[in-house]
Amino acid sequence: MKEPMRMLARVLAAAFPPLLAFAVVLGLWEAAVRAWEIPVYQLPAPSVIAQKLIEDRALLFSSLLATLSITVQAFLLATICGALLALAMSQSRWLARIIAPYAIILQVTPIVAIAPLLLIYLSPHHAVLVCAFLVAFFPILSNTALGLASVDHALLDLFDLYGASAWRRLIYLRAPAALPQFLAGLRIAGGLALIGAVVAELAAGAGGQGSGLAFRIVEAGFRLDIPRMFAALALLSVSGVAIYGALSLLSFFALRRWHDSVRERGG
Repeated sequence: MKEPMRMLARVLAAAFPPLLAFAVVLGLWEAAVRAWEIPVYQLPAPSVIAQKLIEDRALLFSSLLATLSITVQAFLLATICGALLALAMSQSRWLARIIAPYAIILQVTPIVAIAPLLLIYLSPHHAVLVCAFLVAFFPILSNTALGLASVDHALLDLFDLYGASAWRRLIYLRAPAALPQFLAGLRIAGGLALIGAVVAELAAGAGGQGSGLAFRIVEAGFRLDIPRMFAALALLSVSGVAIYGALSLLSFFALRRWHDSVRERGG
């Protein structure tokens, strides 16, 4: 079997069980709502949510684009800053000791406590962006730093024996060794960037400034438009899965020829 067809078969085989389970859950949900005649304001059926998605598609998808725009910007910013800081920390133990405590402080401080403070000093757009960045930043920094430090000491001695420069050790040894951890950090950070954007939008939306999906959920709650709330949540869930799937695909293509985590047996 040719390589593209074999990859497509692997993707379909991996996607079929969760999609089947998801279809079964939706079917049971629809049947339970119809059987017990649950009012739509308590629990809308999947068919009602789908109908709401179609009816409010202009409003919901414009809000989805606003949330995704913030998420992508925060993710790219976190990737660049996290990778560069991890590289700097790998070159200097003193720098690592200085940066690490502040990175941990940013990680453990609840974002819901930071968001209202940032809204005082920044515009709503920039406050949401900073919140999403702060949530996504730490996994990339910690994973990349761990990967850069997890180099085989025998290989380091070999590079030292041949008098390799620090630049050559970074390009030919540390960077390839850190790539799996870096990609794992990206997969974690992608979802966290979306969560950070949503949490910050909730804070901004409370002040009437937001336009993303989180703001639409709050607005629908005030109007008791429960189907719209579920429709917005469905879009957020699908977006999170899509982000994780795209980053997993990136990791697969980057590692499939040499790393044991994704390489086929005998390949």
